[in-house]
Amino acid sequence: MLKVVISGPSGSGKGTIVKELMKYENYKLSISATTRYKRELEQEGVHYFFKTNEEFQQMIAQDQLLEYEEFCGNLYGTPKHFVDQTIAEGFDILLEIEVKGALKIKEKFNETVLIFIIPPTFTELTSRLLGRRTETEEVVNYRLARAREELKLFKQYDYIVINDDISHAVRQINTIVEAEKLRSCYQQAIVKNMLNN
Repeated sequence: MLKVVISGPSGSGKGTIVKELMKYENYKLSISATTRYKRELEQEGVHYFFKTNEEFQQMIAQDQLLEYEEFCGNLYGTPKHFVDQTIAEGFDILLEIEVKGALKIKEKFNETVLIFIIPPTFTELTSRLLGRRTETEEVVNYRLARAREELKLFKQYDYIVINDDISHAVRQINTIVEAEKLRSCYQQAIVKNMLNN
């Protein structure tokens, strides 16, 4: 079973792609730990693992997180235990993580599959962000500048998926996951068993 990290700039459609992938039975979505306050209708262990700042710091000190970042004054991280347990249960785990966190995970676990989602053009990305009409021009410009910085790191990802059509992008990711499972490193037990018979 695989750790599959999905990253991409705001407006790339990664969240929508992850929602579509979750319709397949082989995937489970990683749940982050956070110090952010719990919003109405959010459930512990479903949306997040809600932690106090002290609890989160303890998780860091005990090396219980694959990666963590601070965002808007709150801490967010990926608990190792949940990821390991999900893989042990026979699921491929999807981690929707920003670029910095993704690269930290790859550094620790080389077998992690990094997939970078991009729109077909930067003009399309700009159009998508403006089309939301939920953010100020200043925020949109910040997101576009950040997107340019993230795009510069594309070579550190294993795969690039161009999201010009959601269903096509989802099919490509499923193909990547299936191909990754055929790598020789995942087939060693089968080969050893054959040689021992």
